[in-house]
Amino acid sequence: MFDRLTQIEARYEELTQAMSLPDLVNDSAKFQKTAKAQSDLTPVVEKFREYKELKKGIEESKSLLEGETDPEMRAYAGDEMAQMEKRIVAVEQEMKVMLLPKDPNDEKNVILEIRAGTGGDEATLFVAEVFRMYTRFAEMQNWKVEIMSSSESSAGGMKEVIAMIEGKRVYSRMKYESGVHRVQRVPETEQQGRVHTSAITVAVLPEAEEVDVKIEAKDLRIDTFCSSGPGGQSVNTTYSAVRITHLPTNTVVSCQDEKSQIKNKDKALRVLRSRLYEVEMDRQQQALAVERRSQVKTGDRSEKIRTYNFPQNRITDHRIGFTLHQLETVMDGKIDALVEALSAHYQAENLKHDSVSA
Repeated sequence: MFDRLTQIEARYEELTQAMSLPDLVNDSAKFQKTAKAQSDLTPVVEKFREYKELKKGIEESKSLLEGETDPEMRAYAGDEMAQMEKRIVAVEQEMKVMLLPKDPNDEKNVILEIRAGTGGDEATLFVAEVFRMYTRFAEMQNWKVEIMSSSESSAGGMKEVIAMIEGKRVYSRMKYESGVHRVQRVPETEQQGRVHTSAITVAVLPEAEEVDVKIEAKDLRIDTFCSSGPGGQSVNTTYSAVRITHLPTNTVVSCQDEKSQIKNKDKALRVLRSRLYEVEMDRQQQALAVERRSQVKTGDRSEKIRTYNFPQNRITDHRIGFTLHQLETVMDGKIDALVEALSAHYQAENLKHDSVSA
């Protein structure tokens, strides 16, 4: 690990020196590329330098203890060394995490798809509530949310909603949300006070760029139709809604939220591209080694991942056995505790696998 860290630090120094060269300063594109490369290495280098400083400090404290006779000075040096030894263990663990292979999708925006499952009207109401939860979470992260497509239910909920979330490292924070989300509560229409169980599905797809997925025009069938549902004067009067069918995979995407057919087509293509990208990702993941397949399938949408129990004010993530009794806070978008617990768990799993592979 330390040989690799030394190489990273040397590369960081090269990039830093290169950024002061006139040839690079005068070439905007190359300068930005070099600055990005240097910026990506900065956190690792800073952590490695902190480790080396701690190492040096521990050695100095040891020398001081060996030669010091004053009790107060020995006690001070001992306390200082104990704190540094505790910190260096944490820093070493942080460096191991930093050196794990990066998920190439972590920097991407996401397509969020939420659909009602079992439970009828109650499931559609929960779709709307979970979408609000993610929207509030996005606002707290300074991310932008744009609805691509939605379908309302007669009960005032949503049968489905598809949205684009754009911002810094969105996929890295949202990628563990895919799966079946179960809700347990007493519906307003329930006369006997019985708790009902409903379910919805959540899919978080990294937004695919054109370079990620090549879509041929000959493979598409594009149909236009009149918009339906709540809306302005354009609803049911113009053929602005678009349905795109990807013939090789029979994947169908519809979009009708915009009054412009061109804008609806563009949105539908973005969703289609991301869905096809997910199919390719799944194909690649299925080709991994047996020991990787045996790990928890965090992106499997058929897997029940979480239960929201309203009578007990409890939310439980079944993949990691994590429970919070702060359901109202979570539904208001404060899901950081869940996100961080999941990230920590799967980082630990990756570290375990990495050490076995090594």
